[in-house]
Amino acid sequence: MSVHSQRGQCAKRLSILEAAAEVFCRQGFAGASIDEIASEACVSRQTVYNHYREKDNLFMAVVEDVMDRANAMLFSTLSSFPENPESLEDDLAAFAVRLSHNCICNQDGKFLRKLVLSEGERYPHLFESWRQHGPGKIGTALAALLSRLSRKGLLQIDDFDVAARQFLALVNADLQMSTLFGVTPTQAELESAARNAVRTFMRAYAPPPAQTNAPALRTA
Repeated sequence: MSVHSQRGQCAKRLSILEAAAEVFCRQGFAGASIDEIASEACVSRQTVYNHYREKDNLFMAVVEDVMDRANAMLFSTLSSFPENPESLEDDLAAFAVRLSHNCICNQDGKFLRKLVLSEGERYPHLFESWRQHGPGKIGTALAALLSRLSRKGLLQIDDFDVAARQFLALVNADLQMSTLFGVTPTQAELESAARNAVRTFMRAYAPPPAQTNAPALRTA
């Protein structure tokens, strides 16, 4: 196969995956048809079958493609965690905004949540893989990052795994109803939710203030 033909095949495959993601998200697995996917991808029905043979294979390819993108974005966002903060509360709030914007409220995040709800029972192995390699790993990674802040004396944490889960739950608390119904929060709502989450988190894990005003010893 020539380089030109290979590029054409890759472009068709990408077009099919993008169209299938839109249709599966809109119609669910049962309601989606190969004809509709082919129409949105601007390819023939036979081209879809040539690449994926059947709808099950196409659905699994779509989920894996979205998971790969979601996980890449997740760990890119984790790399921006404030390990050397100038203002811990402000920097954690900014990180929480990035986490919500890039991983919870983005298109891939909403797509995966919708598919878990509608197709999780049909394809438990797919979503177990995502849970372990996506949300399952974020808690572990975040716990390690929080432990570094604790070693620097910026936080006081006994159980880093619990603290990581609580941080993530707090970040999602004010956004849960919006994301459940597919509503995209505004930037102001993301910032407010992040600030509320971090303020509560700091009340639990900020170290006690240093005793700088101890009474002077009396002299005889």
